[in-house]
Amino acid sequence: MRHADLTFYFDPVCPFAWMTSKWVRMVMDERDYEVEWRFISLRLVNSSVDYDAQFPPGYEAGHTAGLRLLRVAAQVRADHGPEAVGKLYARFGAHIFDAEEDTSADTATSDHRGTRVFVEPILAEAGLPASLADALGNESLDAVIRAETEEALALTGKDVGTPIIHVEPPDGVAFFGPVISRLPAPGHAGELWDHVVGLARFPGFAELKRSLRERPQLRSFGVAEDDAGLQEDWHGGSRRTRK
Repeated sequence: MRHADLTFYFDPVCPFAWMTSKWVRMVMDERDYEVEWRFISLRLVNSSVDYDAQFPPGYEAGHTAGLRLLRVAAQVRADHGPEAVGKLYARFGAHIFDAEEDTSADTATSDHRGTRVFVEPILAEAGLPASLADALGNESLDAVIRAETEEALALTGKDVGTPIIHVEPPDGVAFFGPVISRLPAPGHAGELWDHVVGLARFPGFAELKRSLRERPQLRSFGVAEDDAGLQEDWHGGSRRTRK
């Protein structure tokens, strides 16, 4: 059985997973890589977490919306094959992160990204039937998402976020991230990729990290493609010091 060059585990509501996926798509073009897009749910990873204590308002609703979108992606894969997942994720990300931030919505208790109104037009853009939006509330699909979440965490350990990338599966190296806030210049994506993979392949390497991050170069964060975002201190994937 032939494996893809990379396995990319994503949650569709994670901005840093989206930034990394955009970079990986650049690497795909430069290196002719094949990527398998698989699932990791931040809502399931944090199933035992007190959201009110650990995250800013709206994170629980956002992570729940991500799980609902992953159910749709799981149904898309079941009905239309794995290649359709990458196309769907591209459309999810374009609408969630590459559009202007919606400052009018109150996301403290709910999130429009987990609704049919949000999903059905995206399915149409991806050439998929609107009936796939039925999967948003199909909790039976959570078993598949949970299994792939556990699969991803088994590769890296549990104290990580999204994305998780597995290089040259099944035997190659895997790691969380890389977390990036800007895309490399065209033609330089592969060079940056080589540095990351080279470090990760050293058997003694464990972690390289800083919590100071620029806001990601995404319109939903108010950062234009040619700008650098304000540097902030992130804790556990959120911009709030833990209590």
